[in-house]
Amino acid sequence: MSQEQTEALFKVLDQSTTTLQKVLETSYLDALIETGDNLLNGTVQVEDGRPDEQTVAQLTTLYQQAPWQSYDAETVRRAIQLVLLKAIRVDEIQANHQLTPDTIAYIMGYLVTRLAHRKHDLTLLDLTVGTGNLLTAVVSQLKEVVPGKITAYGVDNDDTLLAIAQLSSDLQRLPVEYVHQDALEPLLVPASDLIVADLPIGYYPVDENAQGYQTRATEGHSFVHHLLLEQAIRQLTPGGGGVFLVPSQLFQTQEAKGLLKWLPKNAYLQGLLNLPKELFANANAQKAILILQKPGAGAKQVEQVMLGEFPSFKDQSAFQKFIAEIVQWEEQNLLTDNA
Repeated sequence: MSQEQTEALFKVLDQSTTTLQKVLETSYLDALIETGDNLLNGTVQVEDGRPDEQTVAQLTTLYQQAPWQSYDAETVRRAIQLVLLKAIRVDEIQANHQLTPDTIAYIMGYLVTRLAHRKHDLTLLDLTVGTGNLLTAVVSQLKEVVPGKITAYGVDNDDTLLAIAQLSSDLQRLPVEYVHQDALEPLLVPASDLIVADLPIGYYPVDENAQGYQTRATEGHSFVHHLLLEQAIRQLTPGGGGVFLVPSQLFQTQEAKGLLKWLPKNAYLQGLLNLPKELFANANAQKAILILQKPGAGAKQVEQVMLGEFPSFKDQSAFQKFIAEIVQWEEQNLLTDNA
């Protein structure tokens, strides 16, 4: 990955998006989708005389300043991440629609590769794919350890975010199939060997859809992240694994009773790793990485659940030591050869 190329592509994406945002009188995100389509098609799209000839010439010159086709996937992904960070600010995007931070995406991807490193082919699903930053980061890491075919799917009910995700994976030249649907309705994707998700936090408004879930609330709306964990386990192949970004207090809320009742009968809790407090505005916002495994295919509950908290990312020595402890735990406890 080249930092210079990342910065060059970000500059092109940002300047062209800002230009189109003004000319087309649209949101920054919609303008980004438009400029991405221009890059993929190799030409500036004009509809009803917009953008005008002068803007077309300006954009054409601008696009030539970053030959993205020659960049590797990670370089492209980082540039898209930077421009999406600006979109969050410009369009004032709500928290549940924001992208998974790169450091967290990398750690989750690393844990997924540990679950997958003995598989030849695999199917991967992101249940709440959003803009695709987590999924494409994970796919890029999996390509380093999986010799065969990686079939990746992303599900989301927001068509704008899915358009961004499609743009991102197309520019990275990563084959991902995206499905526009409510992830708590019957899924239109095949069973998956691995599932990743940065779970949205809050209440799920469609009570009738929640009725088929054991983790639903007994009264009122149910927590969407509880329901999605249950859906993920349903969707996994026997012995398959899931890596989820969840609230650190997942099991400590009043609403967690249903989740705690459902979990032992349906999934193996293999790990819960708190992320450093420094990453979050306050203790209530702290998140953790949850590792679950579906019973079957020889999978078993580990005797020693991996519990702990990542040290500060600023302390590289302590961080590397913690990663080494995770690797040792995985090799001693977690079954990974059920390919």
